[in-house]
Amino acid sequence: MKAFGYVTAKDVGHAVALLGEHGAKAKILAGGTDLLVELKHVVHAPEMIVDVSRLRELKEIVVKDDGLHIGALATHGDIMSSPVIRSMFPALVDAAHSIGAVQTRNLGTLGGNLVTCVPSMDSGPTLMALEASVTVAHAAGERRMPLAELFVGPRRTSLKPGDLLVDIVIPKENLEKRAAFEKFGLRKGQALALVNAAAAFFNDKGNFRSPRIALGAVAPVVIRAPKAEAYLEGRKISAEAMAEAGHIAATEAKPISDFRASAEYRRDLIAVLVKRALGNALARTTAKEKELVA
Repeated sequence: MKAFGYVTAKDVGHAVALLGEHGAKAKILAGGTDLLVELKHVVHAPEMIVDVSRLRELKEIVVKDDGLHIGALATHGDIMSSPVIRSMFPALVDAAHSIGAVQTRNLGTLGGNLVTCVPSMDSGPTLMALEASVTVAHAAGERRMPLAELFVGPRRTSLKPGDLLVDIVIPKENLEKRAAFEKFGLRKGQALALVNAAAAFFNDKGNFRSPRIALGAVAPVVIRAPKAEAYLEGRKISAEAMAEAGHIAATEAKPISDFRASAEYRRDLIAVLVKRALGNALARTTAKEKELVA
């Protein structure tokens, strides 16, 4: 490990100023679960580490006028224990619970998981299915973009030197949308996904409305399945429609064959997990409706 400088950011403005000053030579330290491993192996070590882990304003989980804001420094453990998220989006809790071991969940942050940008990330699909956006701070202010635009390729994002991811926003219009997350790995815990999938939709008098399906570990980045979504739009909710959407989604993915599984096996998994996610989202929709009636 090569020597580097280290500065603790006082607030978001200070962090952005430090990142702007050092540009591509700086790295951000949040939970550190990925960065500390990277520092031991990268050829080109950073000259400066900017520690943002103490910025409490980036840890908030709160509903605002425009939707649910999840601070980039919220840990997976924070997400699992948040009453707001547990009530509104238990699928995010399921996804967080599938990440690593308890030590990783207590240190690793949602923002860090997203910007690491591995195709098999567990936090991405549910947020994509809920059409989340991200807020990025930089020297000139802030910009917001769809989460999908953050992902460029394996371990590559659209963030520029000097950018700082500050929060993730699920839009107001989707706060009543039910979602579900499914993952299949080679073991029950601490495993990378062979395939993961998330689905979300509104139940409009027994028909699918605004269905969204997202897939991980089956393309260079987390992807949506627009053909499967279009098939479901306005269609009567049924097990047969869910199964067909799974088969369509499998044709939209670009899985690879590697030492863990073949591309064909991954396509079969996509069909199964999409159907399962849609079914579980429906169960949550039905449960919510019963709560409202009661």
